[in-house]
Amino acid sequence: MKAKDLLAIADEFGCPVYVYDANKIVSQYERLSSAFKNVPKLQINYAVKALSNISVLKLLKNLGSGLDTVSIQEVKLGLLAGFAPEQIIFTPNGVSLEEIEEASALGVQVNIDNLSFLEQFGSKYPHIPICVRINPHVMAGGNANISVGHIDSKFGISIHQIPHILRIVENTKMKINGIHIHTGSDILDIDVFLYAAEILFETAMHFKDLDFIDFGSGFKVPYKEGDIQTNIEEFGERLSARFLKFCKEYGKDLTLAFEPGKFLVSEAGFFLAKVNVVKQTTSTVFAGVDTGFNHLIRPMLYGATHQIENISNPEGRKRFYSVVGYICETDTFASNRQIAEISEGDILCFKNAGAYCHTMASNYNSRLRPAEVLWYNDKAHLIRKAETFDDLVKNQILLDVL
Repeated sequence: MKAKDLLAIADEFGCPVYVYDANKIVSQYERLSSAFKNVPKLQINYAVKALSNISVLKLLKNLGSGLDTVSIQEVKLGLLAGFAPEQIIFTPNGVSLEEIEEASALGVQVNIDNLSFLEQFGSKYPHIPICVRINPHVMAGGNANISVGHIDSKFGISIHQIPHILRIVENTKMKINGIHIHTGSDILDIDVFLYAAEILFETAMHFKDLDFIDFGSGFKVPYKEGDIQTNIEEFGERLSARFLKFCKEYGKDLTLAFEPGKFLVSEAGFFLAKVNVVKQTTSTVFAGVDTGFNHLIRPMLYGATHQIENISNPEGRKRFYSVVGYICETDTFASNRQIAEISEGDILCFKNAGAYCHTMASNYNSRLRPAEVLWYNDKAHLIRKAETFDDLVKNQILLDVL
């Protein structure tokens, strides 16, 4: 998108505001599909947790995507967006058995990640095929909070517990139709991913009724100029060849599934904020904006980097600023970052704001959550209204006894 388009959106819908470029989502989806073009049965299931707006879900549905969901609410969002139940996989952790049963009753593919529920579900519903999430004990991911395949992770059933899974399957006569891993996010080392794949292939040979193998996702996207990213094309070529070889060994053409979230939507997102104040202190120049980590938590939570551009003065002289929010505690987006000269009232654009930004937003400090806009066919479409004060208080109850 061009700066003039973003400025027009800021003017029309106000700041702060999330903007998503549909063209980038489409190109990322096509890039991933192309990387695995040699695989006859490829299934891309978009990870709803990254960005759950139903208009974005519908866009991905029209591309041929399925959905990866982690809550019953995400399942229902997918159904509302028009997905058929069989296009949705439900991969929760730590939820109740009742939530898993509710999702299964809706007809979606259920993925179970603990022995207790596997046995209970298999005993009650042996006729319903189930996917099993395996923990390969492979450390991968760019941050401890998003590395989920290591030995101390809460996710998945340990590969060392395969005999327990087989015992449950034998006792309950349940059918395992898929196996799944997800090692973490921001994975760069293709060899680490392929090592985990070998573990999964070896595990798959224990199950004779598989329809698919799900490799999760975790592909790294660039967050700043010159940043490194997962080489999807090389990864696709290498894993495709190994997967096709495995299918011959297994004796059946299985579906190869992935669950990309960030890869599909992160770079499509822009977050626009207005500069409230430029504040010079004894050591720093702060640019204080009309938002905070209540709307974009990743820098404070993960130490994540988001490029910040002054789209009101793109040709201005570069100066050093610490960009901070209006939340009443440490609320820093960037420290001593070179940005084109900032004046009060300028619009700053935070890049890579498509994934884990709006979905992790909150009403902290009783602030309202912003609008979402989809840039589609060279036109801005409002896909979520900004919250109002009425939204903030509508579920609160003022006690008469006070």
